[in-house]
Amino acid sequence: MHDIFVNLAAMIKSMTGFGKAQAVLDRGTFSVDIRALNSKQLDVNVRIPSFLREQEAEIRSLLATKLERGKIDMMIQLKNSGDRASSEVNTEIVQTQFEKLKQLKESLQISNDILFSEIMKLPDSLVEQESRIDETEWGLIRKMLSEALDSADEFRKKEGAGLEAELLDRVGAIENHLIKVSEFEEDRMQSIRTRITSRIEEFLRQDAGSASRFEEEMIYYLEKLDISEEKQRLAAHCQYFRETSADKASQGRKLGFITQEMGREINTIGSKSNHAGMQKIVVLMKDELEKIKEQLNNVL
Repeated sequence: MHDIFVNLAAMIKSMTGFGKAQAVLDRGTFSVDIRALNSKQLDVNVRIPSFLREQEAEIRSLLATKLERGKIDMMIQLKNSGDRASSEVNTEIVQTQFEKLKQLKESLQISNDILFSEIMKLPDSLVEQESRIDETEWGLIRKMLSEALDSADEFRKKEGAGLEAELLDRVGAIENHLIKVSEFEEDRMQSIRTRITSRIEEFLRQDAGSASRFEEEMIYYLEKLDISEEKQRLAAHCQYFRETSADKASQGRKLGFITQEMGREINTIGSKSNHAGMQKIVVLMKDELEKIKEQLNNVL
């Protein structure tokens, strides 16, 4: 059945994505790495140099706008060229260390120069002072970040194309199973008619005066067994799934809602079927639907 639909441009995106970019500035070489994984909500974790803290809100906004949803890890690193940073002596640390080692210096007869030289090699004795970035630098860093985001987005699209192909194949399988359901319809209804006719005859032999009321109940019973509306709605949901998958924006949540409606119709068909062969087909449809739901966890 799915072959009759026109092929539409794939717009499903995976939530998994990777992107990176570099920028060479006077300050040094900047690099950004972005990793996106599955998450029901937007969960952003950023690691950036201290001198970019004022820009952190804008960085988070760029990530949220471009990537929308998922667990996002982003890191900006600087390989410093040394010409825009300076180091200052951490006076408090140096004095503390000197006082601690003064007695040791005297007992080992170490000169102050040697002791001071060794103290300066200790962690935190020197504090690197980063100058604040200007608008020109930030513009270049922001451009680098945008390139990395575009790269991650392209990764998501490529992954999404594979996801879409699998999802539509499984929707097509459900549509094909739905055709097979109809193949059991005549045998199913004949079996039901035979059972009902037998019971009516038995009832009329026992109580002929209640024939009219019994007939009304049988009509109601037959209507409850009719699955034509469920089949029509399931076919419509499958078509709607295809149309939604080709939307301009990835619609993972919406596709999830559609599968819920598909599940309701499949379950109702199963509960009304009263036919072993038809129930086997329903089980196959349920299996395909569960696989669709699993894959939708990866869709943006």
